[in-house]
Amino acid sequence: MLAIFVAAFALLLIIGTPMGVALTGVAILPSLIKPSFPYKAEQVIRTLSGSLDSFLLLAIPLFMLSGVIMARGGISEKLFNLFAYFFGNLTAGFPSAVILTCLCSGAISGSGPATTAAFGAMTIPYMTKRGYDPVFSASLVVVAGGLGVIIPPSIPMIAYSTISGASVADMFIGGIVPGLLIAFCLIAYCYYYFKKNGEDKEALRAHTREIRSRGFLSLLKNSFWAFMAPIIILGSIYSGVATPTEAASISVYYALFVSIFIDKTLGVRDLVPILRETVRTYAPILFVIACAMALSRVILLLQIAKMVEQAVLAAVASKWVILLCINVILLFAGMIMDAIPAMLLFSPVILPLAHSFGIHEVHLGIIMVVNLAIGFVTPPLGVNLFVGSNMTGIPVLSIAKMSFPYIIAFLVALALITFIPWLSLCLI
Repeated sequence: MLAIFVAAFALLLIIGTPMGVALTGVAILPSLIKPSFPYKAEQVIRTLSGSLDSFLLLAIPLFMLSGVIMARGGISEKLFNLFAYFFGNLTAGFPSAVILTCLCSGAISGSGPATTAAFGAMTIPYMTKRGYDPVFSASLVVVAGGLGVIIPPSIPMIAYSTISGASVADMFIGGIVPGLLIAFCLIAYCYYYFKKNGEDKEALRAHTREIRSRGFLSLLKNSFWAFMAPIIILGSIYSGVATPTEAASISVYYALFVSIFIDKTLGVRDLVPILRETVRTYAPILFVIACAMALSRVILLLQIAKMVEQAVLAAVASKWVILLCINVILLFAGMIMDAIPAMLLFSPVILPLAHSFGIHEVHLGIIMVVNLAIGFVTPPLGVNLFVGSNMTGIPVLSIAKMSFPYIIAFLVALALITFIPWLSLCLI
């Protein structure tokens, strides 16, 4: 049964079956093969509807909606100008400003592709006009966009919490230090690259002078409300004032208030397209989440997690070897699956194994999120790669090739996060 189950799922993925359909088909398969199997098609359908009746899952579309509102309101450009004010004259100053802005944008949207799309539309043409190679600019934004799921609030972290039972607040706060570490590694590579290959310093200094001519206080005033968004969202969660879902609701009202009444970059007429975009983005994710929940019930009934745990415990006795194996599996999964279905599919199998070796569930969750963030920029799926390609017209493989050194920097950070649990747990 198990061999047929795994082979059928692999075959459905290989032939390009939509993820939700593949998950549902495999969930129904055991009852078709063995009529006495207790989880039949009727129960699968009931799970598809019942699993979405979750107050916690409601946070996902609300964070998506606030991210879209902030992006349409031009928040990214204001953040970038403030970082460029400080770093513009330094080696790799403007690329560093791009990474830091993606870091902050991720704290608003909670999504890697959303961060890439919202910020790349402004930054890639901006960098190209200042002498940076278009492929380099696209690859930089594509990789830095992966920070959107590591810095809280993170949509995959919410998905992980629904399966693992881990506190969303602990997951969010656990992602702060790893996110900063990854950003540092990416900036370090940028510094090395431009120290070796050089930049058009004169043009960059001239542009930095133009930004600084606006005055620090003016730039700070323009970006103040953007910086306050993650502080208000995360502060309300960590202080216990609001649950993650309530904080997501606050973020929507905050984004609307800032964009309509303070920055005045959006009007009431803009709300319908924003809502339409959010629904179009969230509906497929919602379906996949429901299907993954149904499949997780099948995994439990087939005792797949227990079989994997027993097999691994019989072959491996080291916690660090287990962590290495988990990374390899998740890196491969990230290449062929989107982050949320991969998170929901692998969590029920990996969690019992991690508990057997004393791996903290928050540490495991951060490892999973970072691995799947790397999957955003690794072919063949590489969602961020396709977002960057659609924005620029540059072939996906060209962006992927230029992204490879950044992926190495990401992997260095992943190794440190994996084998130094303190990085994920120090703030909890």
